[in-house]
Amino acid sequence: MSSSAPSALAPPALAGKYLTVGLGDESYALSVLKVREIIQIQKIIPVPQMPPSIKGVINLRGRVIPILDLRIHFGLSAATTAQTCIVVVQLAGPDGKPLPMGVIVDAVHDVALIAAADIEPAPEFGAAIQADYLLGLAKNKGQVRLLLNLDRIIEPAAVGRLTSA
Repeated sequence: MSSSAPSALAPPALAGKYLTVGLGDESYALSVLKVREIIQIQKIIPVPQMPPSIKGVINLRGRVIPILDLRIHFGLSAATTAQTCIVVVQLAGPDGKPLPMGVIVDAVHDVALIAAADIEPAPEFGAAIQADYLLGLAKNKGQVRLLLNLDRIIEPAAVGRLTSA
């Protein structure tokens, strides 16, 4: 049974398991396929001339990992609580090779299985607002969760410059 009318549903490829995280009162979801580990906040070494949301780098078992503060990146004020942590994710680097990056979040909630029927496409905000870092919106457990496209959160070339700094 096929329909020739365009579908308002998100692509089925978006369905799957997501790590749900909190920033302030909002809930976000990161594909578990991108998540490598969750670690406690640790000393971050600042790197000069980086955007304010790039806090610097950490040494994680001998590997330099850039750290992005998602609160600052989304225009929220900086804050740290007992639940604040770093989610280490794997991004697509500027040369196509995998690139690890740490993302500071207020809290990690759980892993949710989100069905394609529960996902709506990201809204169009117009040319003035870039929202290509949103994969879509998911209705899950009575909440609307923003599905983040981690590969688009920050320009890969900027991440590459940070890891080579």
